[in-house]
Amino acid sequence: MLNIGITGLGFMGMMHYLAYQKLEGVKVVAICEKLTERLKGDWTKIKGNFGPQGTVMDLSGIATYTELSEMLANPDIDMVDVCLPPSGHAAAVIAALDAGKHVLSEKPISLKIAEADAMVAAAKRSGKSFQVAHVLPFFVSHGFVLDAVRSGRYGKLLGGHFNRVISDPTWIANFYDMETCGGPLLDLHIHDAHFIRLLFGMPKTVQSVGRLRNGVPEYFSSQFLYDDPNLVVTSISGAIGQQGRPFMHGYEVHFEKATLLHESFLGAPPTVLTADGKVEKPELPGYDEIQVFANELKEATDAVKSGKASEILDGVLARDALSLALKQMEAIKLRQPISIGD
Repeated sequence: MLNIGITGLGFMGMMHYLAYQKLEGVKVVAICEKLTERLKGDWTKIKGNFGPQGTVMDLSGIATYTELSEMLANPDIDMVDVCLPPSGHAAAVIAALDAGKHVLSEKPISLKIAEADAMVAAAKRSGKSFQVAHVLPFFVSHGFVLDAVRSGRYGKLLGGHFNRVISDPTWIANFYDMETCGGPLLDLHIHDAHFIRLLFGMPKTVQSVGRLRNGVPEYFSSQFLYDDPNLVVTSISGAIGQQGRPFMHGYEVHFEKATLLHESFLGAPPTVLTADGKVEKPELPGYDEIQVFANELKEATDAVKSGKASEILDGVLARDALSLALKQMEAIKLRQPISIGD
């Protein structure tokens, strides 16, 4: 049995808790949270822009803590799941690794490259697993693309365009604060930055244009440049002011032998445009949001049990995604292409 301690009971903490219930050989044995009513099971004020809303939970049999240091002293905990706001990731991750725990942290890895580097170094020093919970590849729509790339069934990957747009999440305090949340760039677009890095590798240069809100990217368009001039990769992401705008993500990914299309607001599964002019609707498994997170957490816990690192949840990959996003912000502010570098 792999015993889990969760720190942070916001929306992601709740989703992870519910998802762990679907896994065999894994058990949540402890929770750390500052709000004492949530430690007593009152999750009714927890909400997000998808999935279930909070309710009253029975937490009997689960150890509860208000201080992370006290939870880390519990010898029964094998892995700590960090679901704190992004500004709190680095300190919690490093403390847990130094305490000899395996760690899974919610995305983004951090808000600052220096902190991300310190987290990766702490994992190497401790010898424990450090993974970052980028959930996008575990959605059926995006997992279909990743499988197509890995299998090579549609030939060479030629590029793609990725969309991710929301209306302003007015319920999130300090959303446009680069020291707390990171705005649409690090809360929203980081998903596609990670997916682009996973599929195509790290680009050489990025050029971006966008609107800023108090110096923080609000809505932006980016082009990622690689050594291969035929590899065309672009994205649009951000938030708009009109609350009638539903959350939307999608893609158009090009291969030599097919193009894969998906737009979440259409409610349709991915579409395959084949070289012979056909339009195919592949039969893919249905899912709910909790199952998506359960698939992600199974990948993470299986990696800990087996000692084999997950390619998708790798901490260095998450660090690269953060770097890629921050380079886009630099390009937006300077209004010029920015070299990615190391």
